[in-house]
Amino acid sequence: MSQLYSIFQQHPHVSTDTRNILPDSIFFALKGARFDGNLFARQALDKGAAYAVVDNPAVADHERIILVDDTLKALQALAAEHRRALGIPILAISGSNGKTTTKELINRVLSTRFTTYATHGNLNNHIGVPLTLLAMDSTTQFGIVEMGASSCGEIALLCQIADPDYGILTNVGRAHLGGFGGPEGVRRGKGEMYDYLAANSGTAFIREEDEVLCSMATARPVLQVEYYPTSSAEGIDHHLEGDYNRYNIAAAAAIGHYFVIEDEEIRRAISSYIPDNHRSQRVDTARNTLIVDCYNANPSSMRASISNFLEEELPSRENRLFILGDMLELGDWSEEEHRSVIRLAAQDPEADILLVGPEFRKAYEQLTPRPERITLFSSREELVEALRLHRISNSLILIKGSNGIGLQHTIEYL
Repeated sequence: MSQLYSIFQQHPHVSTDTRNILPDSIFFALKGARFDGNLFARQALDKGAAYAVVDNPAVADHERIILVDDTLKALQALAAEHRRALGIPILAISGSNGKTTTKELINRVLSTRFTTYATHGNLNNHIGVPLTLLAMDSTTQFGIVEMGASSCGEIALLCQIADPDYGILTNVGRAHLGGFGGPEGVRRGKGEMYDYLAANSGTAFIREEDEVLCSMATARPVLQVEYYPTSSAEGIDHHLEGDYNRYNIAAAAAIGHYFVIEDEEIRRAISSYIPDNHRSQRVDTARNTLIVDCYNANPSSMRASISNFLEEELPSRENRLFILGDMLELGDWSEEEHRSVIRLAAQDPEADILLVGPEFRKAYEQLTPRPERITLFSSREELVEALRLHRISNSLILIKGSNGIGLQHTIEYL
């Protein structure tokens, strides 16, 4: 690894896709279910990569092709080595929902005092976290690393790579139930962050009103904890839709206070964040007002969005409309969770509900009695066709679903 790190110091950029090769970078030939990066090592060099790292001896036929036992593990080990060399504080962020918004807010707050680098996009898994760390350089003073997980053991691995000094779990809810094996599995999996911090003298930031997170901290008596109240969000202007976002704002404000950032700087930083990633956005079109929150969805975030939407008044729009897409990766809990969501949305008997995907269809067909004013669509494409033929106007519309359903593609028809 020392030899590979020496090469990285000379060529401090990493590529994993030959379609987007960075000049003078190191190409890591990763493998997936449908691709083998080893087959593109020479192509990466031809496109400007300085070196290629492979784990197939058959393609290690060039002086600038480096053979390793496992390319993914080499990438992760290189990132861990780079993290140690940087020697900067790292804050890890995870949770069932809200982690990306919280990351963006915290990054804006901390960047008022530090030169920060935070996870870009959704690079929060076993590949994304190493890429995030390797993108940090000698100018970075503080790293903010988002960590996603869909099964136990994943957060533990990401913590081993990123070695965080600080951590925050936004919440522990009902997400990726299939992979975690149920709600208790989610709690164990997310708790791996607390385990790592406790074992390595790290500090966890915990909202004091969250009974689940507080009980998880109590179960780890050596864990250093900084508790903060939801009231930390009071008086801070923002552009986020949904009352539940006050938890994310409170987290950013509390972490800002911990790192001795002035209140005015914190307020200015949070108010400057305008979401543009299909999370907690309010969009006014020529005909409707949209609340767009369709980058991701799980039972916890879906209930929070629907509950908030039901409480919103209709001062300038005549109709309330739900466009809800399937929640993915729920396993044996899928039908029950989708039925619960339908019942919640149907609490407004005057609202129209458009359900998209086979999971919602299955759940609806098992409901007794079945709520009225519900229309089922097998796919997003089927919904788009209906929206093209039947224009919706003068409505307040919530668009919420898992990213894989692609509900963001309906916005132009509303």
